[in-house]
Amino acid sequence: MFSHIYIEEEISTHPRARDICARFPRAQLVPCEHYGAVFNPRSQNFRLQKHRPALILAKKHSKLLLEAPRGYGIGGEKNYYFSHLLNCLYDCRYCFLQGMYRSAHYVLFVNYEDFCMEIDAIQQAHQDNPTWFFSGYDCDSMALEPVSGFAAHFLPYFSARPDVFLELRTKSTQIRALLNRDPLANTVVAFSFTPGETHRALEHKVPGIERRLAAMARLQQSGWKLGLRFDPLIYQQNFRQQYSGLFAQLFNRLDVEQLHSVSLGPFRLPRDYFRNILQLYPDEPLYAGPLAETNGTVSYRNDLEHEITGFCTQELLNYIPESRLFSCPATA
Repeated sequence: MFSHIYIEEEISTHPRARDICARFPRAQLVPCEHYGAVFNPRSQNFRLQKHRPALILAKKHSKLLLEAPRGYGIGGEKNYYFSHLLNCLYDCRYCFLQGMYRSAHYVLFVNYEDFCMEIDAIQQAHQDNPTWFFSGYDCDSMALEPVSGFAAHFLPYFSARPDVFLELRTKSTQIRALLNRDPLANTVVAFSFTPGETHRALEHKVPGIERRLAAMARLQQSGWKLGLRFDPLIYQQNFRQQYSGLFAQLFNRLDVEQLHSVSLGPFRLPRDYFRNILQLYPDEPLYAGPLAETNGTVSYRNDLEHEITGFCTQELLNYIPESRLFSCPATA
């Protein structure tokens, strides 16, 4: 899977780093002082690297957890997000990561223990409020699980802390680590979807809708709480038909009573990220669409954004109670 693995010298003897390297005996191991020396140089081509990215094993020293933007969440009063991994196995054309990073290599922070210590510190500061921690902002939570062992490490940790809550956001069908243990009452496995036409055009390498739906059904049968995430909403002339068909496909298969939450959010990108992505995909129809910039954020024109968000909201309320529906902020 990886022809090259870069390893920060500081964590070269970390047990997790050694285990990962042992999985790829043919990979060339390249020591480095800091992952930024490989990940951050300007003279890189994201598109070329995406065809064969390397793995970088590193240690996260600061900002292990960040407070989520205002309005972001699924019912908790305090919301934080964290990323054990930078970049994603998948290649979605709308993803902000390709405008945010110069490199398509994967950076895996192996010091999971430090993330856990930071979560404990935050929870101690908010003992009187339900606190949510969201994984999958700068990556897919589960797609690299066979290599990272992320869920295998963090689920026992959250199991011992029932008063804190975890969301694992994913498009992956890598659910073995979940099926191999009892479900957690304080963990939601949230799957992201776009309609089939959008998926085929924009979500390269992502498992098909039916495969993800089958994975969700298996998790529901095992007792896991699930979430549905429709973010970003992608505008097309036939978006009503596309989204109503997607919702019917999902809710006809899933047990609504076992759905913890459903959320949706408009397509949006920071202006600088949008400009970077446009250089990568100058002919991508998505970025030639009816877009407008407001306060440094590129999104659909207000009338179109309200149209698609309003329609999807009303359609979803045909299947779920309003108390389970959440809207993500329009700012990126």
